[in-house]
Amino acid sequence: MAADHVVPARPARGLTRLTTADDVRAVASAATGVRELDADLTECRACPRLVAWRERVAGQKRRSFADETYWGRPVPGFGDPKAAILVVGLAPAAHGGNRTGRIFTGDRSGDWLYAALHRAGLASQPTSVSADDGLALDGVRVTAAVRCAPPENKPTTDERDNCAPWLDADLRLTPARVLVALGSFAWVASLSAVARTGANVARPRPRFGHGVEAVAGAWHLIGSYHPSQQNTFTGRLTEPMLDAVIARAKEVAGRDA
Repeated sequence: MAADHVVPARPARGLTRLTTADDVRAVASAATGVRELDADLTECRACPRLVAWRERVAGQKRRSFADETYWGRPVPGFGDPKAAILVVGLAPAAHGGNRTGRIFTGDRSGDWLYAALHRAGLASQPTSVSADDGLALDGVRVTAAVRCAPPENKPTTDERDNCAPWLDADLRLTPARVLVALGSFAWVASLSAVARTGANVARPRPRFGHGVEAVAGAWHLIGSYHPSQQNTFTGRLTEPMLDAVIARAKEVAGRDA
């Protein structure tokens, strides 16, 4: 498995002003590697509603995590810096990534995602419970369209757009050309990010669906239902369905051996 990294508790770059959409664009576009990107974005305060919510949750906590120190900040991407596959989610969970500081970690959605990546040979273990649990990914990086936990898991359009430069930087700084979009929100965000590279995205834009694929320039997008409890508890998304999407991503990326 590829060596991974943990973002330091306080980013070494020491950014002091990252409070507007213009700040986000400037800092994200200047990042020269994913380590720098991941450290810089943890200082972002460009969306007042999200800042207030993530910090409120981190202060009030859930009773079962009362003894833990919540991350309470934007959650960076995680995985192989040289990934061939980029998995894009919606946003961190209030008591998942917002608690642990690692995307899709400490919640049931992460249980499903990392178990599927492990079955596919892309993760060193099937569980993801904390940022220091030893999990490493090989050929995959996991990120999100919005990097702060939103109230009711519903970012606004402005919040999505404010956060877009971080996803743009993920596309620029990793060699990944296969994008797995978990849910319709991530699908739209991923298509938009690809379009901003100058790639020709079909019009009308391809509609989201589980297993739907779209090719734009050098990028190949694959849609999957999000592994949320709403989908997994109802059977809308099953393990074989998620496994099939990951297998297809590996095939397209040339990692199906």
